[in-house]
Amino acid sequence: MTSRYDTLLYEKKGARANITLNRPELLNAVAMNGVIELHSVAKLIAEDNDIRMVTINGAGRAFSTGIDLKDLSNGKIDNSYYDLWDQALRHFEVMEKLVICRIHGYALGGGLQLALAADIRVCTPCAKLGLPAIKEGLIPGLGTLRLARYIGVGRAKRLIISGEMVDGEEGEKIGLVDYLVSPNNTKKEFEVIVDKLASLNSHGCRLSKQMLAHCFDLDFDNFFSLYKSLQADATSSADFKEAMSAYKEKRTPVWS
Repeated sequence: MTSRYDTLLYEKKGARANITLNRPELLNAVAMNGVIELHSVAKLIAEDNDIRMVTINGAGRAFSTGIDLKDLSNGKIDNSYYDLWDQALRHFEVMEKLVICRIHGYALGGGLQLALAADIRVCTPCAKLGLPAIKEGLIPGLGTLRLARYIGVGRAKRLIISGEMVDGEEGEKIGLVDYLVSPNNTKKEFEVIVDKLASLNSHGCRLSKQMLAHCFDLDFDNFFSLYKSLQADATSSADFKEAMSAYKEKRTPVWS
């Protein structure tokens, strides 16, 4: 199933959903109608129990350069944009699906914020990543919350306060990027990584994502209580039973 919106393409195939940001002539900058569409699709995916994995990419020469500055400067973007944007990103961050993004060209501002809300970031070495909102007199959204969790407060302050960009190679070194893929074979290498992660994407894997979503926010007792609850869920699942059968039979498990 493929659905075309004004600013993105949405495709669902089996247990996988794919979102392509689709304003290539504007480096996939997100205008007011774009944030409404992204919010709608994120909510749709979060509520679809058939989906187990989400991939996000950008059409053309970039992943995304974030908020549409031309529309912003012309007063075409109102304050509801920021609520819709961060609600959409939160859906990706906490939904019970594995979210993987493929970064090429530029992932700036909201583009990088979207990547930070994903679980796994795959990137070309020459891609440019940054949060340059300071140059427009803005706060870079909840990049101020997420970036430090990946690369530490010191590096996050440097990138946010200076508005500097880093390339994908440096991003991988500092923990901003998880996998590097070659610029000449990006899509094929990305699919190899997606297939590898899909083979590990059990119910327990997705419950682990839920645990990690709270790792900085809960004290030990509450975190341990959450762990015991979710581990009981994992060990009672069909995927756990399949894993034990596969272990005994010396084969690869097939997740339900």
